[in-house]
Amino acid sequence: MTATDDLSDFTVEIADQVESFVVAVREIAAAQDPDYAISLLLLEVSQLLLAGGRLGAISDVVPDDRFEPDAGFDPDLEGLRSSLANLLEPIDEHAALFDPYASEPELFTSRLSDDITDVMSDLLHGLQHYRAGRSTEALWWWQFSYLSNWGSTASSVLRALHSVVSHVRLDTDLDETVKVEDRLLAETVAEVHQHP
Repeated sequence: MTATDDLSDFTVEIADQVESFVVAVREIAAAQDPDYAISLLLLEVSQLLLAGGRLGAISDVVPDDRFEPDAGFDPDLEGLRSSLANLLEPIDEHAALFDPYASEPELFTSRLSDDITDVMSDLLHGLQHYRAGRSTEALWWWQFSYLSNWGSTASSVLRALHSVVSHVRLDTDLDETVKVEDRLLAETVAEVHQHP
């Protein structure tokens, strides 16, 4: 049995989780129902990060070919981005931390609609490989892009969505919640600087 055979069931499971996320996010964006969108997105992003954690826990996947085969044109996600921006407009913009272990951690402003669309782009690229029968290439891409991009982006989205849900459930003023989180984030950054 080869390493590829050992990963075949795993690849199918990851592909199913990716497909589930892609379908769910498109349905959430199309429904334009803000009452349910935040909680559903929190659930979907959490489940996707479980798949990402599994990708990060396995050994490096080695693709069959030295160069990535052409996956074809990446799908146009501008419509999805626009729908999410409209749906999430009151909470779309949020503060994020680029790398908590960088020598100088960088705080920046991001948009949930941009971040979710960015994650979707990475996932769909791998899904194109998977649907074309290149399962090892797909798994390599999902692992590589999880470690290099969509893992940290989805984690930032999860933190922002969690903040909104906790504000609503705990009946806390959102501005006050953000201030407390910003203070805690600043303290974390300061600790990282003190203990490199």
